[in-house]
Amino acid sequence: MEDDEHVRSAIIQELGRRRHAVRSAGRALDALREITQHPPDAVILDLGLPDLDGSEALKMVRSISSVPVIVATARDDEAEIVRLLQAGADDYLVKPFSGDHLNARLEAVLRRARPAGPSKAIRVGGLAVDLDRREATLDGTPVTLTRREFDLLAYLAARADRVVSRKELLAEVWQQSYGDDQTIDVHLSWLRRKLGESASAPRYLHTVRGVGVMLVTPP
Repeated sequence: MEDDEHVRSAIIQELGRRRHAVRSAGRALDALREITQHPPDAVILDLGLPDLDGSEALKMVRSISSVPVIVATARDDEAEIVRLLQAGADDYLVKPFSGDHLNARLEAVLRRARPAGPSKAIRVGGLAVDLDRREATLDGTPVTLTRREFDLLAYLAARADRVVSRKELLAEVWQQSYGDDQTIDVHLSWLRRKLGESASAPRYLHTVRGVGVMLVTPP
């Protein structure tokens, strides 16, 4: 989604040159219609759309799809970027950016989105995480998770009974070299709620103060 026709054409040309099939839209509502009718592998979302603020468009995309979203923004403001990542963006680019930079970010989110190798499921106590189907169940009951919540749960489940540092979570789950710990805390809070526990009475998700987070096998 990009409102500037010249920028949009340049992005299409760059991605096409790298053998990506591209569909484009200059307005948020047109893009939402495209996502519904022709589900893409990833979305590049410009924040300065003429009919709807990009952050609102992001919320609408997340209400209909878990497709990876890269936000393209001229707003080089850390608080704004953190807010967008918390709202469901998978990555971001600050304008201006090169075609190589855009392609590298796009390939990264596509790698994270596609399953690698044969179907795998991780079991920790009564928790089952299906990596290919991106589904989780707790004691046989499906757990509805956002894309980021699932990524966080899957990463921790694959390292059950081991403390994972916040720095590692930011680097591997959020693909960020730095960030606000609040981002992790918010997603952990949502995950705990969906797993039927709390920070004061954890069953699976334990915070190790000053170190990180650990998903433990319940006794």
